[in-house]
Amino acid sequence: MIKVLYDIKVYRQVLRDIIKIDDVVVELGCHVGNSTRIIGDLSIDGQIIALDNSPESVNEMKSVTEEYPSVQFIKADVRLHETLEEVAKKIEKIGKCDVLSVDLGGGYHPDTTFKVFFIWSSTLKPRDTIIRNRGLLDFIHSASTDELIKSEFGWLESSGNDGIPPRLKEFKLWSSKIR
Repeated sequence: MIKVLYDIKVYRQVLRDIIKIDDVVVELGCHVGNSTRIIGDLSIDGQIIALDNSPESVNEMKSVTEEYPSVQFIKADVRLHETLEEVAKKIEKIGKCDVLSVDLGGGYHPDTTFKVFFIWSSTLKPRDTIIRNRGLLDFIHSASTDELIKSEFGWLESSGNDGIPPRLKEFKLWSSKIR
């Protein structure tokens, strides 16, 4: 399942609805850890990898990792190949990624948010993905089509095994290293 929404209360309720006690969750854009704490309360026997690049996240996330031993915080830019590679290696050792949570500013940069979702979900192949972004939600509700292409998991099955599109070079992330 892929869920796109904007309201933070709805976002956090969806986290509560889908996260199971032993889930492995990758949270992109944890900021100061308010949603991370919810995830930590839900996935008490699982593992949480929370990432953010903002300076204010460092001190706040230190207290989150002390309170929740299952949370690992990584201060990094999720657009970079090196960041994805680091997390992908951790997920490979664990053996699964159940939930990918993407909240990169909520209402801003839907193009960046979609690209990050696409490459991370294509690599990690989560059971469920939650994306918080107003622009993507507006696009979904404003678009129409007669075609039905649908994925049942938290990644786009119709294109998820194609690797990284070679023509998209605006991120260092789009690299031939991950297929």
